[in-house]
Amino acid sequence: MTRPMIAHRGKAFEELFARLEAGLRDVLLTARPVYISTSSASGLMEGAVRNAPSGPLLALVNGAFSSRFAKIAKACARDVDVVEAPWGKTVDLSDVERRLAARRYAAVTVVHSETSTGALTDVRAVTELAHRQGALCIVDSVSGVAGAELRFDAWGLDFVLTGSQKALALPPGLAFGVASSEFVRRAREVMDRGLYFDVVEFEEFAAKNQTPATPALSLLYALDAQLADILREGIERRWERHAAMRDATTAWLKRAVTRVDLDVSILAPDSARSPTVTTITLPEGLKSADVVAAVARRGFVIGGGYGKLKDTTIRIGHMGDHTMETLRPCLAECEDALRDVGGIKW
Repeated sequence: MTRPMIAHRGKAFEELFARLEAGLRDVLLTARPVYISTSSASGLMEGAVRNAPSGPLLALVNGAFSSRFAKIAKACARDVDVVEAPWGKTVDLSDVERRLAARRYAAVTVVHSETSTGALTDVRAVTELAHRQGALCIVDSVSGVAGAELRFDAWGLDFVLTGSQKALALPPGLAFGVASSEFVRRAREVMDRGLYFDVVEFEEFAAKNQTPATPALSLLYALDAQLADILREGIERRWERHAAMRDATTAWLKRAVTRVDLDVSILAPDSARSPTVTTITLPEGLKSADVVAAVARRGFVIGGGYGKLKDTTIRIGHMGDHTMETLRPCLAECEDALRDVGGIKW
């Protein structure tokens, strides 16, 4: 990241961009151009909404970030209906099918890996339901891409966005998006889609190996290095590593429950657990902030709860460059911290 700056309209940058494009296509398993935005993923959430065809949107809400997606759509003056599931669950596909049949929607918004709850939604199935009723599907995969299986072309997805700071294991500040040719075609008909996140401009500039606006070049240098590492590992092996860390966390908690004698459990059901983040519910009287602080004193950083789960859950992020070797000592210290904060005697 400390390499010298280069002109973002010059040949050296275009060579860098072409290399990044190839790597990102391997991550998302697509032949489509991958947009590189100097923004957080929230920027592309708004951009996807503004580029979606006119008409009402159906928002699938099962946590803090899917709720944020619906809030962004409403802030863009879209007519938004919400279908909800309890936090930690995924929205019932039969409910989605029923809602889609009851009204003509332009698009559906859905979060792949809900970072607040650790729940993983079958976005391929949601997209297929949307397509049956003539709607597009916009997927937030911020904590999914590069950690959870996602095949853009093979699954017939319409728009997927992610951020740099989760399973891609980069500093924050970049967002990535990929749109189907049909999504771009229909975006061309939207007259008030804005400028900074205009997918038509992203598409045109990507064809020239450029970005529409000045990029965060230092972050692109980091992306270049990280994509080389991901290529060496292979995206499918990367998915397997993340799934193994999820399974190890699940197995650890089952054992730890008996050892610490506390009513702790994983929020998401077995059938819908994200391979990148595990959200653990705490017993009444045990505060998330106290557990997080106790783990920090032992040399590890975990997340507190988010949104309405802030005080009642903790989150363990097992993603990016982490491996079983880095996860195991963290889990051991989490167990010790739970025992300490819970007042359990050795």
